[in-house]
Amino acid sequence: MKLEQIGLIGCGAMGSALARGFTKKGDLNPSLIWVYDRNEERALKLSRELGIKAAASLEEAVPFSRHLLIAVKPQDIDGLLHMLKGLVTPGQLVTSIAAGVTTTTLQKGLGPESKVFRLMPNTPCLLGEGAIGMSAGKNASEEEREEVMALLKPLGLTIQVPEKLMDAVTGLSGTGPAYVFLFAETLIDAGVTVGLNRDVASKLVVQTLIGAARMLQESNIHPAELRNNVTSPAGTTCAAMQVLEETGFRSSMIKAVIEATRRAGEL
Repeated sequence: MKLEQIGLIGCGAMGSALARGFTKKGDLNPSLIWVYDRNEERALKLSRELGIKAAASLEEAVPFSRHLLIAVKPQDIDGLLHMLKGLVTPGQLVTSIAAGVTTTTLQKGLGPESKVFRLMPNTPCLLGEGAIGMSAGKNASEEEREEVMALLKPLGLTIQVPEKLMDAVTGLSGTGPAYVFLFAETLIDAGVTVGLNRDVASKLVVQTLIGAARMLQESNIHPAELRNNVTSPAGTTCAAMQVLEETGFRSSMIKAVIEATRRAGEL
C-alpha cells in the first residue's frame, strides 16, 4: 500500500499554522491531510476551515500517513510517543516541532528503526513565509531528507542544521517573530508619541518593515552597509542610532536570543 496522507498531530498555534500553510500555499490535496488533537472540537474547527479531515483517534490517521507531523508541547511528547510506538512503521517519516526534543528522544520513543526529523518553524509558515530549521535522525536517507524539504517548501525557507544548533535556531528564528512584533509595536507607539495618528503610524511601520526586509532579501548587501547608506553625517538617522547604541539596543537583542536559546535547551 502506497502511503500518501499527511497526519498532523496537534492543532495548537503552530500546528494550525502548518496546516494553513500546507493548504493555502501548497498544491497538496486537502483530502490527504488529517489532523488530530485531544481537543476534538479544535480539530473539527480547523478541518472545517481548511477542508481537511479530522481524525477521531490516532489509529484512524497514523497507519495510512507517509508523513506524520507532531505539533504538541514538549511536556506532552513522552506520552504521545508511547501511544504512537505501536502504530508507526519504518515506511513512515515522523517530524516533530516540539522545542528541545531531540531526534534521539524521538527514535527511542518510536523504536530503533524509526525515521525521524526535528523542526523548528515559526508562525509566518501560515503565510508561506516561515523560517524553518531542520535536522534529521540517523536512519533518514538523503532522499528522505529531500522529501521532507519538498513537503515543507510551501511553508517558507527550510535550512538543514546540525542538531546541536537547533536550540540556537529556536532562540533566533523560532522566537524571532515575537522580537519583530515587539519592535513594530514599539515603533508604532513612538510614532504616536511624536504626534502621528495611531492608524497612520501603524501603516507606516508595517510598510517600513516589509520594505526593509525586501531590501535585505533581494539586495545581497550586508545589513550594516544598508544601514550606513541611510545614515548621513549628523543627520536624523545618525542621531537615532546613537540613542539606540547608548541604551543597549544591540546588546539587549543578543542577550534575548541567548536567553531563548538557553531556555530551549532546558525544555
